[in-house]
Amino acid sequence: MIGQQHTVPPVEHVAHASGAHFAFTDRWGGVSAAPYAELNLGGAVGDDPAAVLANRERAAGALGLDPAAVVWMNQVHGKDVAVVDGPWQAGQTGVIPAVDAVVTARRGLALAVLTADCTPVLLADPVAGIAGAAHAGRPGLLAGVVPAVVEEMLRLGADPARILAHIGPSVCGSCYEVPEAMRAEVAAAVPEAHATTRRGTPALDVAGGVVAQLGRAGVTVAGRSPVCTLESADHFSYRRERTTGRLASYVWLDG
Repeated sequence: MIGQQHTVPPVEHVAHASGAHFAFTDRWGGVSAAPYAELNLGGAVGDDPAAVLANRERAAGALGLDPAAVVWMNQVHGKDVAVVDGPWQAGQTGVIPAVDAVVTARRGLALAVLTADCTPVLLADPVAGIAGAAHAGRPGLLAGVVPAVVEEMLRLGADPARILAHIGPSVCGSCYEVPEAMRAEVAAAVPEAHATTRRGTPALDVAGGVVAQLGRAGVTVAGRSPVCTLESADHFSYRRERTTGRLASYVWLDG
């Protein structure tokens, strides 16, 4: 197995000269057993909690982060945004509010998004010291979680012209097959999400929709992962495996 070659997670880390950091995990370098093998970072998918904790420590260590100082979300496919200045109390799921985006004005605090086909959206204004992260699946795209997180960042003093945006691995528009009625509903709100599979059936390009929404908010995408999670054996995919782990995407600003 490829993953057995990695004792340290091979985390992709993009560091800008401005002090903004964006990082993305794959599925290797962790301790979880199948079907969560190996680096499952999701705590609500049925995996052993001790394994998830160990994996989060490994991933944070690979990035030089304090694993106890990472903000995770209780993601529910909505558009609510929370402003945070530190991790949730005791790090317990029960006290984490149901949100799909977080924003912070605290430099050095890492924000994390969990995905396994949905689109992770990472944002940072290094000048204002504002960072944001959003979980954009089909429902979140339709609900407007991306405009909502940008709006909250602007309220705290960010400038859309300065925001660096990175989009992580997600299912591509050629693979995300949906019923025609669902495609029509989403495309009516976000036309750029309209897609067709390689077989000619209706599909959605959620990441493409995210790029368009960011553009309408005045934000330019600095980086977009070419990885399709459904096609990549190195990434978790809910559509491919159903019971599986979760990838994590992180954003933070130097203190």
